Amino acid sequence: MNDFLTLMKPELVLTGIIFLLLFVKLGKGIKNEPLLLIIQVLLLLNFLSGFFFNEEGTLFDGMYLTTNMIVLQKNILNLSVYLISLLFAGWFKKSEHMPEFFMLMLSALLGMFFLISSGNLLMFFLALELATIPVAAMANFDLDKKRSSEAAMKMILSSAFSSGILLFGISLVYGATGSISFAEIPLLLYGTPLEILALVFLFGAFAFKLSIVPFHLWTADVYEGAPMATTSFLSVVSKGAVAFVFMATLYKVFQPMETVWYNMLMILSIATMIIGNLFALRQQNIKRFLAFSSIAQVGFIMVGISSSHPVEGVTSVVYFILIYIFSNLAAFGVAAAIASQTNKEEIDDYKGLYKTNPFLSWVLALALFSLAGIPPTAGFFGKLFLLTAGASKGSYLFITITALNMIISLYYYLRVIRSVFMEKNEKPIEKIKIEPSAKLALIICGAAIVLIGLLSWIYDYIQSLI
Repeated sequence: MNDFLTLMKPELVLTGIIFLLLFVKLGKGIKNEPLLLIIQVLLLLNFLSGFFFNEEGTLFDGMYLTTNMIVLQKNILNLSVYLISLLFAGWFKKSEHMPEFFMLMLSALLGMFFLISSGNLLMFFLALELATIPVAAMANFDLDKKRSSEAAMKMILSSAFSSGILLFGISLVYGATGSISFAEIPLLLYGTPLEILALVFLFGAFAFKLSIVPFHLWTADVYEGAPMATTSFLSVVSKGAVAFVFMATLYKVFQPMETVWYNMLMILSIATMIIGNLFALRQQNIKRFLAFSSIAQVGFIMVGISSSHPVEGVTSVVYFILIYIFSNLAAFGVAAAIASQTNKEEIDDYKGLYKTNPFLSWVLALALFSLAGIPPTAGFFGKLFLLTAGASKGSYLFITITALNMIISLYYYLRVIRSVFMEKNEKPIEKIKIEPSAKLALIICGAAIVLIGLLSWIYDYIQSLI
């Protein structure tokens, strides 16, 4: 029982918060403002609990496993959800169904925790479904907007399709190896055509979840139609969790087939970076812009995963995702603050923003500089380590194409910054009133974007956990 309580602490704490919200909803109810404060405190305590009483081990005959690196990955996701609760406080206070939204979000997060700790294919599939279905309901949370319902429909259809592909891939793996255990499967893989076909199907399922080209077509429509809080969750928490699991699956389960998946990874990474960048160049809506930006960022993450040294690969990817979370949430937080008061989501509307909203302008600039990989922001160091990890294979053409894509991305990030700081607007956005908690979250994100790259011990700490 002690092992159960200690090893499954992250999941048990989350489950407790979900049940507490359920009892609040079933009871007389509490007004949104005090309830949101309670939720924010609970999420902060949930994040802080990730630093104490952690142990490594397995449960349920290897079905559930945890290590110090897995605990760190879960805590990064906990931090993201806490920041989301701060950033979108204004929207939450106005929502009629705020407890339900947090129950859905935390249920999805719980599924992601089980996904990261999966020790066999059955646990893996069930956890992925738990992590996916609540997000579709979250996408439909703006009940009075038609495009929110369209986003939810596209989300659930694409998720169902990817789940079918995943299930077929799992059945092929079991048929080829006779096992569903992640510890046993690598010992039974020989690179037969059936096993390669199984890997292709599993790779395709991950590609849907990560918005890897050509499985990315749902992303921009869902990002644009869903509420900003849901879009942020999809962009950072969902992507981060799936990237962690994708990396672990390739390194541990399909390590004997490294030659096959490396070639797939390299081709799709190049396609993802190029398509993501080219589509981001022509976007006018800020949410669609950030959607294609996130697709391009996934291409860079895949460069890190392609490393021939798993320690370097894991460290660079976890480090980059930590930076990416702060950068993307800062950008979405600024966009949400503006959209909530002005209903403006076009990049042209941001012209002259600096004159009326210098704080929001500087936070947005820091976020976009970091996403572009411009020093001295943390995004520069994140992309540098991804490139270094990817270069360990010696595929210098691959690294050169990646570097060229980083240069292309500079244009569309700087285009937004130029609109904010340099261009004039006859009707500039008025002074935006920012919720205190949202301002705190933006300050945290801005400070993290600057400090994470300068504090070298963070990278060393991540590496020490492997």
